[in-house]
Amino acid sequence: EVQLVESGGGLVQAGGSLTLSCAASGITFDDYAIGWFRQAPGKEREFVGGIRGTLGNTFYSNSVKGRFTVSRDNAKNTVYLQMNSLKPEDTAVYYCAATSRTLIASTIGQRGEYDYWGQGTQVTVSS
Repeated sequence: EVQLVESGGGLVQAGGSLTLSCAASGITFDDYAIGWFRQAPGKEREFVGGIRGTLGNTFYSNSVKGRFTVSRDNAKNTVYLQMNSLKPEDTAVYYCAATSRTLIASTIGQRGEYDYWGQGTQVTVSS
């Protein structure tokens, strides 16, 4: 059974930092690209950032580029989302997702490319 479990969410003041973790089990982790998405109330789920499996290339949405960093530790089957300079508009439920497809810049942000999803973790940024 494939499981993705996010952790690390919470309440933080604007300008602060949080690091989210996505722990995976039931997959050959090195072969999977992991994406981070978020969904704010009343809005569609949107791509935040992602990292490919073998090469570890990273991709980011324009809204978080320069503030967020995605990294992975294949030995721990875990992907991280380091979030700095947080803004109130970053408030959302954050999800990680996994796919064995080889994704490129134009596809890594597409929800339909991912096979497995976690349950999400809430991030709230106060002003």
